[in-house]
Amino acid sequence: MKKVILSLLALIMVIPAIGAKDELPPRQETLKTLIKVNDLYMRKHPDPLLGIPYYSRKKVYEANIWTRSIYFEGLMALHSIYPDKKYWQYATDWAEGFNWGMRRDDTTTRNADNYACGQTYIDLYKLTPKPEMLTQITSLCNMLVNTPQVDDWTWIDAIQMGMPVLTKLSAVTGDKKYREKAWDMYEWSRNTLAGGLYNQKEGLWWRDADFVPPYKEPNGKNCYWSRGNGWVVAALVRVLEDTPADDPHRAVYVKDLQDMCAALVKCQRPDGFWNVSLHDPDNFGGKELSGTALFVYGMAWGVRNGILDKAKYMPVIIKAWNAMVNDAVHENGYLGYVQGTGKEPKDGQPVAYDSVPDFDDYGTGCFLLAGVEVYKL
Repeated sequence: MKKVILSLLALIMVIPAIGAKDELPPRQETLKTLIKVNDLYMRKHPDPLLGIPYYSRKKVYEANIWTRSIYFEGLMALHSIYPDKKYWQYATDWAEGFNWGMRRDDTTTRNADNYACGQTYIDLYKLTPKPEMLTQITSLCNMLVNTPQVDDWTWIDAIQMGMPVLTKLSAVTGDKKYREKAWDMYEWSRNTLAGGLYNQKEGLWWRDADFVPPYKEPNGKNCYWSRGNGWVVAALVRVLEDTPADDPHRAVYVKDLQDMCAALVKCQRPDGFWNVSLHDPDNFGGKELSGTALFVYGMAWGVRNGILDKAKYMPVIIKAWNAMVNDAVHENGYLGYVQGTGKEPKDGQPVAYDSVPDFDDYGTGCFLLAGVEVYKL
C-alpha cells in the first residue's frame, strides 16, 4: 500500500511538470524574470553614459551606439507594463547625457546604427513632451526626407535600427512624409539591393549583398542568419505599431511579417530555440537567445494583434519562451546563449550557457522586448 501511495504521489508531481511545458508561466512570474534580468543589467551599468569597452578591438564605444539603443528599446517596453520610476530616470539620464543627439553628435549621419537611439528619444517624448527632446532627431529625419538617396540600409540590421525612427516621428508629428521615406528605403533594401535582400519564396532575408546566391551554407542551402532576420521581424512590429490602417504600405508590412513567421516556424529547434543559421543547423548550430527572443517578440505581437493565427503560433511561442527562461536565464539574471556581434553564423562564437558576448546590452534588450509581449498575452 505504501508503494502505491508513493507511486501516486510521484505521478502527481510529474503531471504539473509536463503541463508547465505546454503553457506560459503565470504573468507575475514572467514579470519577475524580466525585472531580474534588467536589475542585473542596471547594477552592472550604473552610469548609462559610460563608454562601452570592446576588448577584442581595444576600443571604447560611445554609449549611444546601436547596442545600447536596443537595450533602451527593451527597457521602455518594460516600463510600459511596470512603470518603475528608476527605469524612466535611467533612460532619461542617458538621453539627456547625449543631449538627445546621435552618436558623435552627428545630425548628418546616414548610418542607421548611429540614429537608432532616436526610437527611445521619441518614446520618452511621448511621456513628457518637450521640444528639445526631438530637435536633433527631427533634423536628421528631415535630412533623410529631403535628400534623394534611398540606398542607406545595405544590411538588414539597419532596417530595425532606422526604420522605426521615421515611423515613430511620423506618428508624433502627424506628418506622413517620414512614413513615406521609411517605405522608400525599406522597399529598396527589400526589392532592389543585390536583386532584393528579401527572398519572398522562402520568406527570409539575406543579411547583405555578400550572402545572396551563389553564396551557400556548407549544406548547400541559402544562408539566413537568425538575428539578422530577427531584426527585420522587430522592425516590422515597431513600424506596424505606428502605421495607420489606411497607410498604402501597411498591407505589405503585414504580409512580410506573416510570411516570415510562417518560414520561421519550420526552422525552430525541438528544444524551442533557433540556431544562428536558420537553414543549416550544423553550421555553428546550437541554442541562440537573441534571434529566438526577436522571433518571440514578433510572433507574440502578431498573435495579440490578430495578425497571426493563435492556434498555430501559441505553441511555438510557449516552447521558445519557456526554453529561454529555463535554459538561458541564470539565477542572478545573466543571459546565456547570446551570440556576439557579427553578421553570420561563425561570428560572435562561442555561444554557450556561460559565454560572454562582446556587448551585453542588445541581448538584454531583445529579451525584454520578447518578455513584455509574452506578458501581454
